[in-house]
Amino acid sequence: MRRLFPVTDQTPDQTSAPTSAAVPEDREWSLDELAEAYAYPASAPGEPRPWLRANMVSTLDGAAQHDGRSQPISTATDMRIFGTLRGLADVVVVGAETVRQEGYRPARERAEFAARREAAGQGPAPAIAVVTASLDLDFSLPLFTSPLVPTLLLTGAAAAPDKVAAAEKAGARVVIAGDGMGVEPARAVRALAERGHTRLLTEGGPRLLGQFVAAGVLDELCLTVSPMLTAGDAQRIAGGPSIPVPRRFALVSLLEEGGFLFGRYRRS
Repeated sequence: MRRLFPVTDQTPDQTSAPTSAAVPEDREWSLDELAEAYAYPASAPGEPRPWLRANMVSTLDGAAQHDGRSQPISTATDMRIFGTLRGLADVVVVGAETVRQEGYRPARERAEFAARREAAGQGPAPAIAVVTASLDLDFSLPLFTSPLVPTLLLTGAAAAPDKVAAAEKAGARVVIAGDGMGVEPARAVRALAERGHTRLLTEGGPRLLGQFVAAGVLDELCLTVSPMLTAGDAQRIAGGPSIPVPRRFALVSLLEEGGFLFGRYRRS
């Protein structure tokens, strides 16, 4: 993998992330090197603030999926970065429709990240937090029956009591993050932080990412640009209504392998 731009990020209320050492071209980065390159920013003194990062993939013509799934436009290196980002996160936030379409399973413990997670005061694997207004999920799936850490369900205060009871009976932990049926993005971030989850990762889908963007709570976007063209009417990485003023993000690192670009952008 070739490093095209160094990591030089710095934000007013965060210290800079570790800058990874220069590496020769045309060799695979180790997981430790990727973990350093994608490290969450160190918190400023005092109570740590949550940091919400998104990880998405897009084709050259803007498709976030092919035949309803992201896997066909991904690559092995993209999946290594996917695993690295999960290995660094406290919680993975995902929309209910993405859980259904992608066949989500619980995050697993990975020996390569065990020491790093222990040093950071994290559990063995990130929790999965599903954003769902209806709680219409299959609670017989492994995401609910055999997670290493309990799956969280982010929903609204007006969620159907019988659905809440069924979710809790299945072992999920219901977190209220909205006054009505739906979830309010900023409140979801606060609710997770209150549970000690400050290193947040969302993997979409596009509608959920669009909600985070519109609410102004997305801090960072890790975007894989796939050298493919799909045409058609596939979703973009972020959906929903447009926002009045485009959000400006700054490029802080860019990697390349086999024509795939792996960019990391932070809110300006």
